[in-house]
Amino acid sequence: MTKRSWIILGGGVPLSALIALLVWASIGTGGNPGGLAVNSDLFEAKIDVGAARDFELQLIGGGALKLSDLRGKVVMVDFWASWCPPCRAEAPALARVYREFQGQPVEFVGVDIWDNPGDAEVYLRQEGITYPNGFDASGVIAIDYGVRGIPEKYFIDRDGILVKKLSGPLTETVLRNAINELLER
Repeated sequence: MTKRSWIILGGGVPLSALIALLVWASIGTGGNPGGLAVNSDLFEAKIDVGAARDFELQLIGGGALKLSDLRGKVVMVDFWASWCPPCRAEAPALARVYREFQGQPVEFVGVDIWDNPGDAEVYLRQEGITYPNGFDASGVIAIDYGVRGIPEKYFIDRDGILVKKLSGPLTETVLRNAINELLER
């Protein structure tokens, strides 16, 4: 073999290995090699049912909220961003259903991710969203919950057990049904 053949062969082997690794990573993650997405369609995602990961969220407008302090209530945790079209589309339904359940052992918590704080505050005001919302500036909460796209909702029962994940924009009916299912437990 000539020196030139060895150089071509030597460069091709690492390149082939890199391509094989990328294909393996893509297949191993369901075709999504670590990227995040906007969920345009509603679907129920599989989760490992178990204790919800506790977090403390710095709230927009001041103060903090600790998830474990909501024990005894059904909690819906919504991951969203102001620039996300499906998040904007479902916002009026979230605001209406939240108002319907006031006075019952139910709490909504919004977790704003990958967003500009000023845009998020304007969004909440425009959409009439009054339930607690805060920024996950470090991304730790989203990572702990395995968020792959937005919007995503996580439903936690009164005992602090994570029982359901819905990805994509919800209708009022779907949201109401998910909450009522947990209230009836």
